[in-house]
Amino acid sequence: MTIMEFFGCTFLAFGPPLAMFAFTIAKDPIRIIILIAGAFFWLLSFLLSSLLWFIVVPLRNKLVFGLVFSVLLQEIFRFLIYKLLRKAESGLKKVTDNSEQITGNKHILAYVAGLGFGIISGAFSLVNVLADAVGPATMGLKDGSDLFFLTSAATALCFILLHTFWSVIFFSAMDNRNYIYIAWVLGTHMIVSCLTLFNQDELYVASLLPGYCIMVATGCMAYYAAGGTFYSFVASLKFH
Repeated sequence: MTIMEFFGCTFLAFGPPLAMFAFTIAKDPIRIIILIAGAFFWLLSFLLSSLLWFIVVPLRNKLVFGLVFSVLLQEIFRFLIYKLLRKAESGLKKVTDNSEQITGNKHILAYVAGLGFGIISGAFSLVNVLADAVGPATMGLKDGSDLFFLTSAATALCFILLHTFWSVIFFSAMDNRNYIYIAWVLGTHMIVSCLTLFNQDELYVASLLPGYCIMVATGCMAYYAAGGTFYSFVASLKFH
């Protein structure tokens, strides 16, 4: 039973991102590099968040403190990778055969970097939970909810997709100086992150339901931020 729960939660959290990676990124070395760069920038934000939590001793037991600064640092590093990729566009034209496809449609860079952000975020949030899911025991028998593992996997998937959508919106907003979109990214990131605090009291519906509603709304906004040309955007992600 524990092995089944482990694989079920793993495929729930990482199945869709794995499919996105396989169909849109895996065969293009430039996209893989951008994906790894996105993951690396998220790791840097996580490192700084950890250092800040370690330095400010009086607030170590205040989960909200670490959460707020973690969100702010992630968005700062999203901005930094945006600046880096925009600076690197001329270099990408020289080292790739499909330079027009990558640099002409700027949303591809945002999508790939955002997926890198999301995958590493989901991995760090779920890896310890999955390790415990293997057994020898499981939750929900005498203490804790038996929905804990499932909820953790669903939350990880939500954040992976959100990071992808947030990057598409954020990159477009920076290009067009659309501060409403920037505020949406920062605001929804903070809200969804704070919603996870309900999980401490096992109020999983209170965190998951609004989180997924925000994810759908953010996905729609990413669609419009990409110009509303969904089919052309998806076609540009495919390999020729």
